[in-house]
Amino acid sequence: MTETSDTRSAAGGAQEAPRSRLQRLMRYIPLIAPVLLWAVPCWVLLHTGQHWPLPVTLTGTAVFALGLVAMPLAMVRGHGRRQHDGAAIVGDTLLGSIWVLFTWSVLLGVLLRLALTAAGVGEGQDRARIVTWAVLGVAVVLLAWGYAEARRVPRVRRLDVELPRLGAGLDGTRVVLITDTHYGPLDRARWSARVCERVNTLEADLVCHTGDIADGTAERRRAQAAPLGTVRATRARVYVTGNHEYYTEAQGWVDLMDELGWEPLRNRHLLLERGGDSLVVAGVDDVTAESSGLAGHRAHLAGALQGADPDLPVLLLAHQPKFIDRAAAEGIDLQLSGHTHGGQIWPFHHLVRLDQPAVAGLSHHGPRTLLYTSRGTGFWGPPFRVFAPSEITLLVLRSPQTSALS
Repeated sequence: MTETSDTRSAAGGAQEAPRSRLQRLMRYIPLIAPVLLWAVPCWVLLHTGQHWPLPVTLTGTAVFALGLVAMPLAMVRGHGRRQHDGAAIVGDTLLGSIWVLFTWSVLLGVLLRLALTAAGVGEGQDRARIVTWAVLGVAVVLLAWGYAEARRVPRVRRLDVELPRLGAGLDGTRVVLITDTHYGPLDRARWSARVCERVNTLEADLVCHTGDIADGTAERRRAQAAPLGTVRATRARVYVTGNHEYYTEAQGWVDLMDELGWEPLRNRHLLLERGGDSLVVAGVDDVTAESSGLAGHRAHLAGALQGADPDLPVLLLAHQPKFIDRAAAEGIDLQLSGHTHGGQIWPFHHLVRLDQPAVAGLSHHGPRTLLYTSRGTGFWGPPFRVFAPSEITLLVLRSPQTSALS
């Protein structure tokens, strides 16, 4: 017995050692990542054979060094307790800009250099300078386009979704999804009003907001959120919390949405009835709610479905796609989520995939559960969207009974 226990202890210790080393490494990522973000473009653009005049090299290096220091300081001041909006704008803009510059410094710094070498274009210095100007040109174009994409009113993405258990009376039910509006340091009250006007043209039966309304307290962002009160739906307007609500005062946002005429589905459901058929519309708090320490806030699917007829189809609102495992286990018909922003700035979606089962669009999970993941209506932090356009989603629910008749 003792020998077996010792063996297990040794094996357990061997497994824990690599895990503890990985955990220690993860602690340094917040320190290492900013250095890499600023150092790699600096090296590629200024120090890989360009032989710029000394004043150009020194000035350029100083600019990158200043950015490395200024970005984290501005973000801490902007998103910390004081929430200084001006500092947040500076920090977020620097973060988005350097992410784009880093990405294309790596891609073009390698691929274009190889292509030019293979084509015999230019010698060492000329080739290096071509790469520099190409990287800068691509970055400027993408940032200008990405800013315009982030600030525009989202296009409407329409799709038909067939739910096997949906009754014929509910065929054609129009569900509009907005999410991740992220009202924040940049005042977007006019943008918010235009988004709501666009939603109202869709003649929705049900309008859903799946969280991350804003960055900041409800009182601080009230003016930007106020237009949500003008949204129209023939049946209901429903809302669930996102993780960003729990960074400030989640209950304040629940109360404000209630005040604006939206129904917060905090682990509860309502029935949408039409043509003699019914659809359960349920919602849960974000998965981070329980760890927030806010009394009564947690993701509780059983509570959301309590009292619902198990034979009725269920539409579930859950902020994060990762909740789909629980939804599929309960046989939910359709889950609507946001959170991912579709990656927001390419190629960040590859990192999102490490944490979420879906980044955007419709996906199947389990024997009958569908998940729709929106790319989001607004943007978080950096005011850019690159190859990840925002959206207002119109889902038209279809009954197989009606499809068979047609």
